[in-house]
Amino acid sequence: MELKELKGIGSKTLASLRDLGINSIDDLVRFYPFRYNVYKPINLNNLTSNETVTIIGKVVSKVSFFRGNKVSNIIRFSFETCNRIINVTIFNQPYLSKQLYINKELTLVGKYDEINNIFTVSKVINEKLDHTLIEGVYHVGTNIKKGVLVNLINEALNQYDIKEVIPDYINNQYELISLKKALSIIHNPTNNNDYKKALLKLKYEELFVFMFKINLLKIRKELSESFVIKDISDDMLNEVKSLIPFNLTNGQNEALKDIINDFKKLRRMNRLVLGDVGSGKTIVAFLSLILNSKCGYQGTMIAPTEVLAQQHFNNFVNIFKDLNIKVSLLTGSTSLNEKKQIYKDLRNGNIDILIGTHAILEDNVIFENLGLVVTDEQHRFGVNQRNSLRNKGKHVDVLYMSATPIPRTYALTIYGDMDISIIKDKPSNRKKIKTYKYDFSHMNDVMNIVNNELNNKHQVYMVAPLIEDEESDLNDLNNIKDTISKYLDKNIKVGILHGKLKNIEKDKIINDFKEGITDILISTTVIEVGVDVANATCMVIFNAERFGLSTLHQLRGRVGRNDLESKCILLSDKDSERLDCLVKSNDGFYISEMDLKLRGSGDLFGIRQHGDMEFKIANLVQDNKILLQTKKDSEEFIKNNIENNFINYPYFKAIVEYLINND
Repeated sequence: MELKELKGIGSKTLASLRDLGINSIDDLVRFYPFRYNVYKPINLNNLTSNETVTIIGKVVSKVSFFRGNKVSNIIRFSFETCNRIINVTIFNQPYLSKQLYINKELTLVGKYDEINNIFTVSKVINEKLDHTLIEGVYHVGTNIKKGVLVNLINEALNQYDIKEVIPDYINNQYELISLKKALSIIHNPTNNNDYKKALLKLKYEELFVFMFKINLLKIRKELSESFVIKDISDDMLNEVKSLIPFNLTNGQNEALKDIINDFKKLRRMNRLVLGDVGSGKTIVAFLSLILNSKCGYQGTMIAPTEVLAQQHFNNFVNIFKDLNIKVSLLTGSTSLNEKKQIYKDLRNGNIDILIGTHAILEDNVIFENLGLVVTDEQHRFGVNQRNSLRNKGKHVDVLYMSATPIPRTYALTIYGDMDISIIKDKPSNRKKIKTYKYDFSHMNDVMNIVNNELNNKHQVYMVAPLIEDEESDLNDLNNIKDTISKYLDKNIKVGILHGKLKNIEKDKIINDFKEGITDILISTTVIEVGVDVANATCMVIFNAERFGLSTLHQLRGRVGRNDLESKCILLSDKDSERLDCLVKSNDGFYISEMDLKLRGSGDLFGIRQHGDMEFKIANLVQDNKILLQTKKDSEEFIKNNIENNFINYPYFKAIVEYLINND
């Protein structure tokens, strides 16, 4: 059954549904309410002042309609409820004037002003409720009315043949209700007990399917053979490590050891290196690329931005300038002639390591003998992009890097198809970044700190929540520039950076800051990843409460990239447990755990891993017990059915075929 077959769906409604991501009947019935309104009629005598309540009764006077000026239309009438007469006012719902008449029984939702005996209505229900009404609230936007969406969902639930996803033996084992019943209840709950049963069924199903994919990918990875064992001797490793002008931390050494062990196995490497801000993941990636090159294979490293790719290239060349390895840079800004030469050199094997951006994914980029792909900030690339790069060689080893620290328990579950190396320690020359919280009333104190840093010939970041003034109580880029200009010497040079600038403009602004031409860089969160300026020792974040905890930690990591004392100042007039957490700790893994507890999984895991890390109803934190159980159950399910290719389970057979075809 298709969407267009539903009663009441025309081309406009179909387009509106697609805007909401609803492209099938299954999408429609799984478009869940994000909260519920509960309407339970009460006796006005039990009312607490200024509280939104639900009352039942009937109209007992003529309905008056007043067409206001440009501001409002008003409906007024007398209403009998609980043996008393009250005056009712309804704003901006003029169509109701034709539906209301004397003795009409209604349910009204609103607030009661006992002193003036006026009930101001926010919602009218055209019946006299004799029960509690629970009504789902949906993110519908402006192109489709909520009532239309609800009618379509209920129509689909009545007509659509909803097939079970979870195997019957699991449904029986946990006494899970049927999928059709669960979907009906979640859209039209009548009591809390049934709602909990529906919620459990839908959460279990969503997490079971997710863990099925993760575990299946893990099994397929273990079965995949590498085209060669890269034999790396201790002498080779020591020679490569001797090229860097500092000692690796224990975490870096352990991560490198894991990677070398992967190189030596007869299967493809699929490893994720998780590290806190400033933990030194990049040097581990560089050393891996060099070892791969010494084994006779080409390597590539892809970064999400030109700034970051250029930075990686410059750092690699500076550190390993004496190494006899040909390294090239390929980005969208690379000239056509340079690109042609790079394409030719890659095919001929004259380039050992290619560093770049999405430009590496282009069809013209053909390697002679690709052996290792490193993806920096792996969550910023879609699944198809990552697969495209991996498929540029035969059984290529893959190394992912992420600066988003994730608690180990969650990492081992959600990245179950990858081997994981975690770098927790930081280079010994790095000092802890001191973090402070100030109210805006102490701007003078904050600017004294900033001026002190500038007088010491250091540089400063200032972060804005907005590019332009979209909300009057927030600071945008220009507003910040105007504010700080009152406190600064006229000779201080300020740069402004945001995502809407063209790449060439961004590069110039960032380079000016890196070269010390500008003293202060005012920016949005585009500096969260990639900008590495050793002389920047101070960051001021305006309206810090507007940012997620993990984002704030990532931003803070732009300073302290040296052996100088650095500080981060959180400007906010609002009390916040999240900000207090940041003041107390520099540990990204602790902060990520707090972020999960305070805000749930959405912000930390709001990325698409294997195409579906966005859960519709489950929550990785709140539903961690269910997640761990589905991990175990899906492993057993795969073990018992993989040999017969899930022949008795068409839904999961289709997933297997999809993963094979999109490998």
